[in-house]
Amino acid sequence: MKKNQKRIGLVMTAAIFCLTLAGCGQTPAGNSGAGNNSESAKLTGTVATDGSTSMEKVIGALGEAFENHNDGVTFTYNPTGSGSGIQAVQEGRCDIGLSSRNLKEEEAAGGLEATILAYDGIAVIVSPENPVVDLDVETIAKLYTGEITNWKDVGGNDAPVVLIGREAGSGTRDGFESITDTKEQCQYRQELTSTGDVITAVAQNPDAIGYASLASLKDSVKAVTVGGVAPTEDTVKDGSYVIQRPFVLVTRKDTALSDAAQAFFEFATSPDAAELIANAGAVAAN
Repeated sequence: MKKNQKRIGLVMTAAIFCLTLAGCGQTPAGNSGAGNNSESAKLTGTVATDGSTSMEKVIGALGEAFENHNDGVTFTYNPTGSGSGIQAVQEGRCDIGLSSRNLKEEEAAGGLEATILAYDGIAVIVSPENPVVDLDVETIAKLYTGEITNWKDVGGNDAPVVLIGREAGSGTRDGFESITDTKEQCQYRQELTSTGDVITAVAQNPDAIGYASLASLKDSVKAVTVGGVAPTEDTVKDGSYVIQRPFVLVTRKDTALSDAAQAFFEFATSPDAAELIANAGAVAAN
């Protein structure tokens, strides 16, 4: 009886040993054996963007959504202006440059590539106290070049026109001056370094006029209609509002994006991002 018990015990020990060896040589269910489980496939790293202050709401919404779906990724945005953002990506100081204007010929020739993310209307803004509600492009040009200097000549109060604009290199300024054909002719009283500063300056001066990204408008200012057309998502999309420009993602042709930056780029330019872009006040290109 004892010999039989001993024999059974040896058989069971051998069986357990064999099962252990077999288990060590197998790949667990759901694992391909290449290390691509949910933890190792997790996207990590940093996505650094730099440039247009007008793109703040759009890029902020996209960056936040991307981080929420990729908690191993840190997204950063440095609001320096379009020209600075283009220079930053050219010098390798960021992954993606942000520009609210198209690339110039020399920038494209220098190895940069532009991808239009969205379109944005440039609103012409005045104080809510200003009675002027509509201006055409020709009149806006005359105001900014100093041909018209008093609001009474365009249906406003008897007061001098105070011209507010953006600094040289700003994508908003470039877009505005290109569309109104006023390049190097504007008689600015103030040249400010962000869209927010322009809005604040106009809001505080009933005789001021400025321009700002539609996506950045606040209730503290009034957007005039241009040729009878209000700046809205629909009028920008159908082209009836003529003062508009692109929001552009700028990358280097000779340098591949990191996995995290490439994933963000693909997300931002996909149809999935259209609603986020629209909620931020712009019109998605896709």
